[in-house]
Amino acid sequence: MINESPLNKHSKPKILILSHKQQQCGVYQFGWKIAEALKKSARYNFVYAECSSPEEYLSIVGRIAPAAIIYNYYPSTMPWLKKKLMQHLKIPHIGILHEVSQQAADSADSSFFQYHIAPDPTLLLKNPVVFKTGRLVPRYDNAYPLPAVPTIGSFGFGTKGKGFEHLITSVQKEYDEVHIRLHIPFAAFGDSAGIEARTIADKCKLLIVKPGIKLSITHDFLSNEQLLDFLAQNTLNAFFYEENKGRGISSVIDLSLAAQRPIAISRSNMFRHLLSATPSICVDNSSLHQIVQNGFKPLMPYYKEWCEENLIWDYERIIENILNETAHADEAYIVSPITRFLRSALRRIVAGPITRAHVESWIPQIKDGVLQAPVISDEINIFTALPNVTSFNRILDDAARRQYERVIGNLFEIVPDMMKHKIREANIQQAFVLDTVYRFTTRLPSPNMLCIGSYGDTAAASLKKLGFRMDEVDPVLNYDLNAFFHKPTTIKESYNIIFSTSVIEHVKNDELFVDQIAALLAPGGIAVLTCDYNDQYKPGDRLPKEDFRFYTQNDFRHRFLPLLKNCSLLDEPHWDCPSPDFHYSGCTYTFASFVFKKNLL
Repeated sequence: MINESPLNKHSKPKILILSHKQQQCGVYQFGWKIAEALKKSARYNFVYAECSSPEEYLSIVGRIAPAAIIYNYYPSTMPWLKKKLMQHLKIPHIGILHEVSQQAADSADSSFFQYHIAPDPTLLLKNPVVFKTGRLVPRYDNAYPLPAVPTIGSFGFGTKGKGFEHLITSVQKEYDEVHIRLHIPFAAFGDSAGIEARTIADKCKLLIVKPGIKLSITHDFLSNEQLLDFLAQNTLNAFFYEENKGRGISSVIDLSLAAQRPIAISRSNMFRHLLSATPSICVDNSSLHQIVQNGFKPLMPYYKEWCEENLIWDYERIIENILNETAHADEAYIVSPITRFLRSALRRIVAGPITRAHVESWIPQIKDGVLQAPVISDEINIFTALPNVTSFNRILDDAARRQYERVIGNLFEIVPDMMKHKIREANIQQAFVLDTVYRFTTRLPSPNMLCIGSYGDTAAASLKKLGFRMDEVDPVLNYDLNAFFHKPTTIKESYNIIFSTSVIEHVKNDELFVDQIAALLAPGGIAVLTCDYNDQYKPGDRLPKEDFRFYTQNDFRHRFLPLLKNCSLLDEPHWDCPSPDFHYSGCTYTFASFVFKKNLL
């Protein structure tokens, strides 16, 4: 089967998506849904094909002549695919990592596929041959009314570890009258005869002890639309998988989000991308009744983020990067995101070699590959901004360190593991940002916040621990500001607070950087930036190797201010600094802040 979009057939580069033929398989269903979405790409002609032998493979490739091939690959579903077979084709070979974990992504190499795509939003981009995407929530209009009797549904192939029995016992602890609906089809790979699926069903039936509990179990394979209808007719969809360390993200959540019904999950590694939902949807933290009462609102950010438009944008960016890198292989055209980050973060690390332990310890909300929900303690929550602060565009020198001493101490209390790797004299920047952002966000009922360069930023991590939600942009977590700015779902003039700690000096096109921040600010919004500063700096002077420049008053006043359409500085600046007091990499400089607001219309 070859499926080619007629809209793009003649004018765009062809990208082949190759999969196997057995539909009753989670890998097949994942690849097919991705391919259906990518048919709508305006930049590439994504062509979907299924095959089961080397001969078929070569025939399909010969007919399509793709610029690259994406393999919806799993060893047991495509055992015929060999390296020698692919080596005959001098085009990029890209494999989808289905069983993705941070360890698997970090250790992936080019020995089989040259590049890898990991559909895991929690992944840190440390490996230059690994790209990541968000999930795909299919478009679906749920026209079904809520059932009169509480109805709890779940589905999944009949393989071990799905937790159907746990679901039965958990529901009976809270409900006396409820309808439980389980859909457990036979898996083509691993349970083709349905023995395991029927065994699980029999165990579930034996667990029913209350007369008001009705249990319905089906095994027929459902189409994608039928499965969405199944989920849409439930009050709650619940998935209580076992921990499953080292496994990839489960696709059951993608379809369940499309149905726009509340979802309850276990603390399984396969649901790590939802563990930060607020209020929690995890049964370790909330009752089923509470999760139903909270409704779909905790899941709305994920539902919006993992839309079809964003997934197409993800794949288009990835293909563009790979094709550019292949075309300029001898020129080292692409620098990996982790390389860019480590260079820009070097100054913030204690002297000595940068180890993986250093890097991973900077992100306390990621533990064992699982994104953790913010932990808010009563002690931390009493944080207050410094009194009598009136200067926001200023030099962040020793005088500022004394003024912000308490806030620097708060950083050590709130994120101690991150702070132990920082250069103490540089912490004034994060303290200034934490205090300033907190000062303005607490004046707003529900601020929309964006952090640019959030990976390793102790100010951002502290604000999250204080309970603030924010969008985050960083090449290690997702992408840079320019990519985010052009993302289909990025809404211009929508952010009340945008902050960036010591990032701009590492950005080559800093004028575009500032212009895009101004365009993202809502009327009345505040942008808080800090940077490396030396008012005596001239182009050609010595710099730390990770910097493009030091900033001067001339940059702020004559380069940036004219770019800031309908914006103005927050206060009268004080950027005079005849005696810089920070020493690093053979350079003497200081830090400065640049804080502006979007004027009200």
